[in-house]
Amino acid sequence: MTSDTPHGTAASRATDRPGDTSPFALGLLLRQAHWRAATVMTEALRPLGIELRHFAVLLVLIDRGATVQRDLATATGSDKAGIMRVVDDLERMGLAVRKSVPGDRRVKSVEITPAGVELFDTAHVAAEPLAESLVAQLGPGEAEQLRDLLTRFAYPPGTEA
Repeated sequence: MTSDTPHGTAASRATDRPGDTSPFALGLLLRQAHWRAATVMTEALRPLGIELRHFAVLLVLIDRGATVQRDLATATGSDKAGIMRVVDDLERMGLAVRKSVPGDRRVKSVEITPAGVELFDTAHVAAEPLAESLVAQLGPGEAEQLRDLLTRFAYPPGTEA
């Protein structure tokens, strides 16, 4: 078996261990951070009877107001079928409603209900201590620094936030 690396050097292999310097290290660290944050936020939402996918749609509706389903799919990284299932769930729970868009009966807009707004606000209160636990090991100002760095990473100049 031949090696593509010069004798005496080892190829950098991606791991998710701290200190990995492979080209994949940042992506792997972000994946681990996402899983950790998603696990914590899932625990905050569970007693409220919703999942992160539901909360993601409520977040968009709070931010943008009534939004057509295809734009919800784009905003949440979902596909058409997935967003329809989430909106179906939200409607069953009384947290959102679909409305016809004037001029195009095929397009449906989704709007948050007062119960949806109330649940959204309750979720934030429930998530606060858990969110604080995510950054408890960081020093003074580091949580804000992390948020700033991740925001600039996720939304580089010239992209729409």
